[in-house]
Amino acid sequence: MKLTVYHDGQFWVGVIEDQDKGKLKAARYVFGKEPQDEEILQFIGKEMGNLLSGLSQEIAVKFSETKRVSPKRLARQAAQEVKQKGASTYAQEALKLEYEQCKLERQTYSKQQREAAKERLRELKVQKAKAKHRGH
Repeated sequence: MKLTVYHDGQFWVGVIEDQDKGKLKAARYVFGKEPQDEEILQFIGKEMGNLLSGLSQEIAVKFSETKRVSPKRLARQAAQEVKQKGASTYAQEALKLEYEQCKLERQTYSKQQREAAKERLRELKVQKAKAKHRGH
């Protein structure tokens, strides 16, 4: 599990990447103002697990087999990751899939609400028409 905290120009954002058996799950959490160390630790302890368990989209990731890496190369890679702004492209893709799924759910829900509102209006019109014809 990997947590990357970066500033996206407006807010401080945390991207969580979780790899398990060649599958990657990613979630995005907006901290707002610059988070203190205690706030990040509290997020890791309490909210991060719930955020990852609620994700349904996974993306298949192929990683090369790990070879023994020289200490100098490892230090360069660590420095490169520290300089890197944002999350990996795999995490971005997983976030995009999760966003699209939520978007589809919102669209179906709002369509159902619109249809229910139209049906209510239709029922009111029918009742009003029946009330006009009564009593004569």
